[in-house]
Amino acid sequence: MTKITASIAKQVAEQVSQERLLQTAIRLVEIPSPTRDGAEVANCLADILQQEDFSVERPEAGWPVAPAVVARYESGQPGRTLQFNGHLDTVHLPFVPPRVEEGMFYGSGVSDMKGGVAAAVEAMRVVRETGLLSGGSILLTAHDLHEAPWGDGSQVDQLIRSGYVGDAVMLPEYNSDRLNVVGRGLAVLEISVQRAGDPVHEVLGGSQQPDVIAAGAELVQRLNQLNVQLSERQHPVAGPESLFVGKVTSGEIYNQSPTCFELSGTRRWLPGTDPAAVEAEFRAVLAAIEERPGITCQGTFHFVRDAYELDPQHEAARSFQSACRAVMGAELPAGFKPFVDDGNTFYALAGIPAITHGPDAKGAHTVEEEVPVAELVRVAQVYALTAIAFCGD
Repeated sequence: MTKITASIAKQVAEQVSQERLLQTAIRLVEIPSPTRDGAEVANCLADILQQEDFSVERPEAGWPVAPAVVARYESGQPGRTLQFNGHLDTVHLPFVPPRVEEGMFYGSGVSDMKGGVAAAVEAMRVVRETGLLSGGSILLTAHDLHEAPWGDGSQVDQLIRSGYVGDAVMLPEYNSDRLNVVGRGLAVLEISVQRAGDPVHEVLGGSQQPDVIAAGAELVQRLNQLNVQLSERQHPVAGPESLFVGKVTSGEIYNQSPTCFELSGTRRWLPGTDPAAVEAEFRAVLAAIEERPGITCQGTFHFVRDAYELDPQHEAARSFQSACRAVMGAELPAGFKPFVDDGNTFYALAGIPAITHGPDAKGAHTVEEEVPVAELVRVAQVYALTAIAFCGD
């Protein structure tokens, strides 16, 4: 690991261009890119990188509608490869154009995560311009299909399977106050409890029909009981496993017997838990509901990401913490990642350490996304210094 000296930190800080970083971010944000419609913004990012003479590839990675963007900077000397990975798609909300006011940057995707992608691009520029990378290389990847439920994460999966992988990866999501050393796995649950026939008025035979609402109530109760059991599975940093019910629907009117009860929620598990066993546990609950006469219970276990754990003593984590000391004056405390992101996938499919760290941004998945410009500058410095420390030697 290359030691980050005060001189190296000073050179990086002086080389980061706030104006250039902002212009990159603005160009990305001003292009609407809801998930599954990221072609134009991907083309824009590729043009930016090509115009600056970076080596750029455009692998389809299973999604020819919007090929991914892959860029590299090679030091020319042996060493490790640090990957910067980001998604260019945004959630499906009304588009908000970019604007900068009093040191704050606003617009669709500035938090999640075009601002972070622009900071990673600036970091790669700075590393090249300073010539401080003593060995190894930087690999930058950007893609579509990240945001659920419109995307399924398959494009980044295919990038990984096709070999677009470094020795460690950094993801500029809106997480800034900790080193994420553990992340829970996630599945989205969709359940439908049904009976045969049509909706019927309560006094015209409806009360004699199999009761999907009563079956649904039992389902909720069983899922809540399972959540209580899961709370006993504890991790010292990440806390418990969980099963959360967030939505239930049934019926059209107060005096009509409905034919369907629907429920949706989430299931989160800890590292070391087999996702297949988690799904089997889920299926057992559905089977119990189907024991009710005249009732069928069908469910979808939509696997999103597996759990992961990062060794805080890994070279990537140590390099990141040395960059934090140089930029912020102190290391970040170890903590858990409350959400899932592509880092979980890099761990599961490539077996490499993944560090989620981005700007202290607000408003992700809303129409009020915002990030301090100074935070984008800070992230660019941290990414550049992490690469210098990790890739060299």
